Amino acid sequence: MAESYASAVIPAPVDRVWQWFGDFAGLAEWHPAVTALELEGGAPVEVGVVRRLWLSDGSRIRERLTAFDSISRRYCYEMLEGPFRVRSYRAVVRLAPITATGATFAEWSACYDSDADQEAELDRVFVTEVFAPGLAGLARFYTDE
Repeated sequence: MAESYASAVIPAPVDRVWQWFGDFAGLAEWHPAVTALELEGGAPVEVGVVRRLWLSDGSRIRERLTAFDSISRRYCYEMLEGPFRVRSYRAVVRLAPITATGATFAEWSACYDSDADQEAELDRVFVTEVFAPGLAGLARFYTDE
């Protein structure tokens, strides 16, 4: 099983960041690659709810929320459909306060099965085209205040 990981420091208190990052239906507000998002029934914090994403390159993704914990500021989701050649894609997003500065530490990771010859390229795509730009987009949201 392959794993991809990215993290960032966001210059805002964790509770303020969680208002955006913790909204399963809010990704289009701050991720530069997501142009639109719709929920397929249910609330954005309801385990089992599915979100449909439209990306700037024209591709579509469907993801299902599999766990949500507002106290630990963490949620998990699985990809049901998408342009990536993966099986069993499961992702985790998590926030933690940086107590020394009042900023937020954000993590975004995924574990997935893929053909061995695809792992390095998928890791590059997930880290540099999905997770890192998303976290940077979220950080810009607070830097521009």
